[in-house]
Amino acid sequence: MSPASTVSTPPALDALARMIGNTPLLAIDFRYRGSNRVIHAKCEHLNLTGSIKDRMALHILRRAYESGQLQPGDRVVEATSGNTGISFAALSRALGHPATIFMPSWMSAERKQLISSYGAEIVPVSAAQGGFLGSIRMAEEMAARTPHVFLPRQFSNQANIEAHATTTGPEIFLQLAEAGLVPQAFVAGVGTGGTVMGVGRFLREKNPAVRVHPVEPAESPTMSTGHKVGRHRIQGISDEFIPAIVDLAELSPVIAVSDGDSILMAQKLATQLGLGVGISSGCNFLAAAVAQDALGGHAVVVTVFADDNKKYLTTDLMHEEPVKPGYLSPELELTGIRVLPRNCTMCGR
Repeated sequence: MSPASTVSTPPALDALARMIGNTPLLAIDFRYRGSNRVIHAKCEHLNLTGSIKDRMALHILRRAYESGQLQPGDRVVEATSGNTGISFAALSRALGHPATIFMPSWMSAERKQLISSYGAEIVPVSAAQGGFLGSIRMAEEMAARTPHVFLPRQFSNQANIEAHATTTGPEIFLQLAEAGLVPQAFVAGVGTGGTVMGVGRFLREKNPAVRVHPVEPAESPTMSTGHKVGRHRIQGISDEFIPAIVDLAELSPVIAVSDGDSILMAQKLATQLGLGVGISSGCNFLAAAVAQDALGGHAVVVTVFADDNKKYLTTDLMHEEPVKPGYLSPELELTGIRVLPRNCTMCGR
């Protein structure tokens, strides 16, 4: 599509925007090694389809309409490890677009079922076909041979970063400010990297000293090594390569967390605080505790609960997980949650 052939954005886009973002920011109280502490977490599992990816999908579609890259009736085609596919499936159908989602065949059954439930076509890609990298290649090949296709290209699209620099980051900053707090660190697992890059960019504009830590599974330290290493169970992060939009030079050191420890932490958040979040959320909470420990127990550290536990009902999140030496989750005693004020100036609500 020629960028010159612009179209007006459909009214449904603004309706969707009212169901995405402006999520609560929690203050989670816990005890660690005899001291009382607090980690702040954005409740992104409360977005329209249950994940933070709704923000990115909405913003990319809006930008595509504004530039003319996306026209009425075009097919939206994307490669994903799950949550992005769910978001694009739902938003595309709401806006009148057919959608085709390529994803590794070993992602949870719930992810596949949810994508299909929105009326999108799902194409599972086996390890023999290239897994995640194969999904990206096949999406590109489909776009090359099929007219009227829009590729969001979440791993290389700067609008992914922009989505979080203009919504998630400002929301965090304003919600903390209303409570008289200033963020000292932000941590988030890296799937596309849009969250950590976008939120980090905004927070560092406010305070260049803010630490911004990307997080990866200890079992598969892709960012630390520069290439895929090992296998892990934290779906949605460490997808076999370092995304093009991630600039590690702009970020603080990578924090690695074990997938088993992440599962135990997500289970603890559900059973002790009633927060039904996914495995990456458990990972993010533990990484936030590590970052806080480095700064001092009273440091203001923020993370995101990226999605809900409903996408993991057939995974190890629902099974008993053994505690191994070095795990942090057994040392954390969750004691309560509080909700910080929500500032609606960013969303018009």
